[in-house]
Amino acid sequence: MQATVRSFDPTTRSGSVLLDDGTELPYDAPAFDAGSTRHLRLGQRVRIEVDGPMVTYLTIFTMPDRR
Repeated sequence: MQATVRSFDPTTRSGSVLLDDGTELPYDAPAFDAGSTRHLRLGQRVRIEVDGPMVTYLTIFTMPDRR
């Protein structure tokens, strides 16, 4: 699934993304770390995996998927 970075805190490595339908989902440091991403910019497109209301995996859209 794809989303757009809405917020990113480099200190906590957490933030939120917006789905294309406008739904906001939070992500925490483990989801950020799982994708081997180093930094995110607001408005950047990302690929995510979701479990319930929480993002569990996040990576830059141009990076290969972990599958």
